[in-house]
Amino acid sequence: MDWLSDMDYPTLRALIAATLAVLVFGLVTRLGLMLLRRVTRPFLFPRELTKKVSAPVQLLVPLLALQTVWTGASEQLPYSGLLRHATLLLIIATLTWLGLRAVSAVQQVVVILNPVDVSDNLRARRIQTQTRVLVRTLGVLVIIFGVSSMLMTFPGARQFGASLLASAGLAGLAVGFAARPVLGNLIAGLQIAITQPIRLDDVVIVENEWGRIEEITGTYVVVRIWDSRRLVVPLTYFIENPFQNWTRHSASLLGSVFFWVDYSLPLEPLRREMERLCQEEPGLWDGEVCVLQVTDCNERAMQLRVLASSGDSSRNWDLRCYLRENLLAFINHNYPGSLPRVRANLETRTQPSEQQPAGSEGGFTDRQPPV
Repeated sequence: MDWLSDMDYPTLRALIAATLAVLVFGLVTRLGLMLLRRVTRPFLFPRELTKKVSAPVQLLVPLLALQTVWTGASEQLPYSGLLRHATLLLIIATLTWLGLRAVSAVQQVVVILNPVDVSDNLRARRIQTQTRVLVRTLGVLVIIFGVSSMLMTFPGARQFGASLLASAGLAGLAVGFAARPVLGNLIAGLQIAITQPIRLDDVVIVENEWGRIEEITGTYVVVRIWDSRRLVVPLTYFIENPFQNWTRHSASLLGSVFFWVDYSLPLEPLRREMERLCQEEPGLWDGEVCVLQVTDCNERAMQLRVLASSGDSSRNWDLRCYLRENLLAFINHNYPGSLPRVRANLETRTQPSEQQPAGSEGGFTDRQPPV
């Protein structure tokens, strides 16, 4: 207990009061949050908000109580100014954390209310895309506000900010030019959130790659390609470059399969077989389009096009493969002679000559038919 002799009684009282304030208010906050979780359990938004902000609130309330103790303590308290400043910085940082968690709670509620794991998820994907981009933008603003508030507590930082604003000029142009990609992506993100050329889980063709929009961040978009690769594309790409969106208004898609067959193939049996195959796979065919047409022909064969529709691009791909395999098997089994083939007109190039004897290499006799 020798260390107590180095302290005067006001300092000891301030330390004891600070310790008690942190412990008591920390315990009260924990109990209050437990009660609040129980009360808000039946309600979605209050429940998610309470769950998200519990950690920062448990830290914020004791810090506020501690700051109250430091403010009411005597000016003779050692390092009182430093303690107040450090506690204030912690409070601002915790408030920033609290704001980020509250924004995250809003996003979580929107995701729960609009699931994308349903057949008709167009509206849900639109809402989730808007929410994610706007929430990320709002999170950046919260962080900027928090960092600015912390810097404003330092007199030197305030003077630096004032001098920076006063001498904008060339420095402002340099900073603006350096921040152009960031600002461009930020503006592109707002454009995507409002106009929505892409949404989460959209099927797109980007850089000749088929994939789905997996993630939209504040600066880039992650496209999950069909073979599980990830294509990372800047946000500005979808504003400045053309791309294909297969699910812009609907997930339904019309697919085609082409065949080259001989002219002797009858089309009606093939049409009936195609309709039967589509009806046997209701999980792949949506019941809308099932058409067989002759789309081209040349001197050797004719081209058939099969059109079939599905609920989404993945099912349509499987349906096209299914029709291609089974129609080829049907033609092979029932009309094998109608597969494409090269026609050759075998004619006798050399006629028998009167000067050549019968049986010579230049012609054929009646008893020796041409091969």
